[in-house]
Amino acid sequence: MTSAAQHWADDLASWAIPPEILAAAPESPWIHPVEMFTVAGEVPDTLSHQRAREVLRAGGSVLDVGCGGGRAAMALVPPAARLVGVDEQQAMLDRFAAAAIGRGVDHETVLGLWPTAAPRTPSADVVVCHHVVYNVADLVPFVRALSEHATRRVVVELPTTHPLTHLGPLWREFWGLERPTGPTADDCLTVVREAGIAATMETWLDEAFSARSLLTPEQQAHYTRIRLCLPAEREAEVADFLSHAEAPSARRTATIWWDA
Repeated sequence: MTSAAQHWADDLASWAIPPEILAAAPESPWIHPVEMFTVAGEVPDTLSHQRAREVLRAGGSVLDVGCGGGRAAMALVPPAARLVGVDEQQAMLDRFAAAAIGRGVDHETVLGLWPTAAPRTPSADVVVCHHVVYNVADLVPFVRALSEHATRRVVVELPTTHPLTHLGPLWREFWGLERPTGPTADDCLTVVREAGIAATMETWLDEAFSARSLLTPEQQAHYTRIRLCLPAEREAEVADFLSHAEAPSARRTATIWWDA
């Protein structure tokens, strides 16, 4: 690894939950609830969608890596007429397919982790990858595989800070534990550039972040309790804490993009 790639991997490793807490957890805290990634109605336009759309021809193709329910890809229909979704969860791919069918667009799904699934995945005009890279310790082969599958452009979207940073006050409250804050989008950009990719990063405020949430307060408390490795009987305490916490109205977000 380059120095930047190693720094990225080390920062992500610092998010490991202490073994004694993890061992006592009733459920795995590393969850991605399908409800949080389902595409509901029209997708609000963003800078990331604009950067992808500006190089898409009418009838073009989009590959969505770590697609979830397909929000990043569905926002590009039209002009895109063919979508490919890659995800490690079949339930996410099912939602992706349903969203594509609902929009009357040709689609294909690939089950697997990127870049392991890359050899089984077709190329596309534009490759999008939203809110995935903070789960990727070995970032260089990941982004190189994105490049190899794009004929026009790659667009990566991520929060400027780690997406679990907002749980810091809860870890402090329930476990007396201080959580890390890195890596950041700036660190990601450095890794991408050290991989030999001439990438550009733009930051913006995602005003639709809170409005996108499809979770009820009960679901939010449930999934937060699981992420905190707490037993079910403490869910009411988590719900009470969340009810008194100020919900963010927007999230500072980065779009990292490069041309193929």
